[in-house]
Amino acid sequence: MDIPNPVFPTAILFCRVGGCLMTAPGFSSERVPVQFRLYLALAVTLVLAPAFLEAFNGAFAAAQPYRLITAIFGELLIGVSLGLLARFYFFALETLATSVAMTTGLGNVFGAVVTEEEPTTTFSAFVTLAALALIFATDLHLEIIRAISLSYETAPVFADPRIDALMEEIARVLTQSHLLALRICSPFLLFGLVVNVALGVLARLTPQLQIFFVSGPLVIFLGLSAFFALGWDFFAAFVSAFGAWLQKG
Repeated sequence: MDIPNPVFPTAILFCRVGGCLMTAPGFSSERVPVQFRLYLALAVTLVLAPAFLEAFNGAFAAAQPYRLITAIFGELLIGVSLGLLARFYFFALETLATSVAMTTGLGNVFGAVVTEEEPTTTFSAFVTLAALALIFATDLHLEIIRAISLSYETAPVFADPRIDALMEEIARVLTQSHLLALRICSPFLLFGLVVNVALGVLARLTPQLQIFFVSGPLVIFLGLSAFFALGWDFFAAFVSAFGAWLQKG
């Protein structure tokens, strides 16, 4: 297949870059305008294009015409998968943060939606937004772009996507992300368990007094105080583990 200009190779590269940025954390937020995401994907594509055009031209020359259509869907699948793998860490963090909010008495306090479309608790929205801001502040979002470049070593253009390897990677990342979120949220979950068991025992001892109504403000105050004391370690552990995964893959 003779490609006289770099338009088609650049378009194929754009499929993987655009698919990744469409689902990657931060870039795919509903708060980011669609035009900005499109221009950003085009800019990243043009930055990466010079390093791959020569190899792409050789692959295009040896490929059959019908492979162009299959390559588009394959590149989109690989790009979307790369972005989702990174986003799984934030899904796990938001899930466990919601559990922490419930154990500290903040489960019914809903706030404005920031990073996702569905309404969530104010506490989990704050935790997710703060973690996302730290990702950009520490330049880890650049590692996502580097991962796109390195992905061509394991999944070159016109190669059939290995669905079995993709499913194994998704299962591995889901396990790692939820274990990480459980580890950093475990002090707050343990706090909620101890406090609620103690309040349950106290309610049995003094049935005339509505313990849970009286202790509600105290539980919220203690939970927020614990988060204030451990918040830095909380976010540092998440950013460190997420960055290590981005760098090692």
